[in-house]
Amino acid sequence: MPPGFGDGAGGDGSADGEPALSRKDFQSDQDVRWCPGCGDYAILSAVQRLLPELDAEKAEHVFVSGIGCAGRFPYYVDAYGMHTIHGRAPAIATGLKASRPELKVWVVTGDGDALSIGGNHLIHALRRNVDLQILLFNNEIYGLTKGQYSPTSERGKVTKSSPYGSIDAPFNPVRVALGADASFVARTMDRDPQHMKAVMEQSYDHSGAAFVEIYQNCNIFNDGAFFEFTEKETKPERALFLEDGRPMTFAEGAKGLRLDGLGLEVVDLENDRWSVADCLTHDASDEMLAELLGRIFWDDPDVNGDDQKLPRPFGVIYQTERPTYGDLLHTQIEGITEKKGTGDLDALLREGDTWTVGG
Repeated sequence: MPPGFGDGAGGDGSADGEPALSRKDFQSDQDVRWCPGCGDYAILSAVQRLLPELDAEKAEHVFVSGIGCAGRFPYYVDAYGMHTIHGRAPAIATGLKASRPELKVWVVTGDGDALSIGGNHLIHALRRNVDLQILLFNNEIYGLTKGQYSPTSERGKVTKSSPYGSIDAPFNPVRVALGADASFVARTMDRDPQHMKAVMEQSYDHSGAAFVEIYQNCNIFNDGAFFEFTEKETKPERALFLEDGRPMTFAEGAKGLRLDGLGLEVVDLENDRWSVADCLTHDASDEMLAELLGRIFWDDPDVNGDDQKLPRPFGVIYQTERPTYGDLLHTQIEGITEKKGTGDLDALLREGDTWTVGG
C-alpha cells in the first residue's frame, strides 16, 4: 500500500492527528514521460492540485484509463489506478463503481480511445448515469500512434492516414455527451489551469456521470489546434466562459450572445442598440440552451450563419440531477435480498439438472 493510504488524512484538513494532504502526496515515483510541451502535463498538475482539496481520503480515489497518451495517467498519480485496454475504461470503471460505490472513480481517456473503439462504452456509461468523473483529453489526433486523424479531427485534415485530407465529418464530443443523456457536460482547456481545476471540482461534486472535454494541445502532431481559444491574442474574442446565472458576454464585455429565433447571435454591446440585458443568461439546467451551446462547433455556417463566428463555450454547459446507476442497482439488490434472503451460492450451483463427468 503506497505511503499515506488509509491513514485517515482527508482532503480538507487533518484527521486523527495526521497532516493535511498536499499536491506532493499525489505525485507518484514514476518519471512523467510525455513529450516536452504536451498539454497532458498541465492536466496532471491540475488534478494533483485538486485532489488534496476534495472531501475524500487518498485511498478512495481510483484512476482508470484506456490506451493512448492519456492512458499513462494512472502511473503518475499516487492513488489507486488501472491502465485498461483500448476504449474499455468506462466499462471497467462501471464495474468498479458498481461493486465499490464508496470509491471516487475517475476515467481518463482521449478522443481516439473514447470516441472510436470506445464509443459505445462511453455513451452507455453516460446514459446509465454511472457516478464517474470522465476526463476526455481532446487533441484531435492520434498522438501515441504518431499522428493519424482521429474522430474529432476536422474535415480536410492531412495526416499519415489521410494524405489527401480527411473526408470524415468530425465528432463534437459535447453533443455526443448531450445526445447520450449525460447529466453533467462541461468543457475546459489545458492552457487555463485555474478554469480547468474549477471545472474538475464541479464534476467531482456532481452525483452521476460527469463528462468533461479538455482541449489538450499535442505540440508534436497537431500543434496549435486550439490556439484561437487558448492564446491571449485571440482568446477574448473566441472563448465564452459560462457562469450560471450570469449573462453570456465575452471580448472583455464588449460582445454578447442573444437568442435570435431558434439560433444564437453575436451582438455588439458597445453600440446603442444592444445592452447586457439583451444577452442570454446562462442556466446549466436548461436542456434546450445546452443544445444550442453544444452546436457551436467548427464555425459551421449552417449553425452559425454566414457572416459571424460564435465563440466556443467553456465551463459547465449542462447539469441535471437524476438517480445514479449505483443508487438504482443497490436499491434493487436490497429489495431482492429483503424478499428472498441472501441466498446460497453453493446451492445455486447444484440446483436443477446436474451431471458428473467421467464418473
